Amino acid sequence: MGRSTTTTTTKDAQALFHSLRTAYVATPTNLKIIDLYIVFAIVTALIQGVYMALVGSFPFNSFLSGVLSCVGTAVLAVCLRIQVNKENKEFKDLPPERAFADFVLCNLVLHLVIMNFLG
Repeated sequence: MGRSTTTTTTKDAQALFHSLRTAYVATPTNLKIIDLYIVFAIVTALIQGVYMALVGSFPFNSFLSGVLSCVGTAVLAVCLRIQVNKENKEFKDLPPERAFADFVLCNLVLHLVIMNFLG
């Protein structure tokens, strides 16, 4: 009984990954670039967390600022991806240039706050 459950779970997982991969192939290149940027920001935050766990968190404000910068940038990039996506009907009247300008302005404000938090 345990073997068939494992086999079924494996087949379901493979089918899920296959369907996600085939759906992602149809994604426009600009959205893939934004996805790559989001992954980069999250990986950078994870590296900072591992570094803090290994070395220590003496200047805790610096660690917190770095992680919040990465996470905040990733969140803003997700918002940009939602606004730029042509399949999203909610933002169909919003030009991509305006969405990018909002992204840049919000990133500027985010990083000004983070620089202020550093001291």
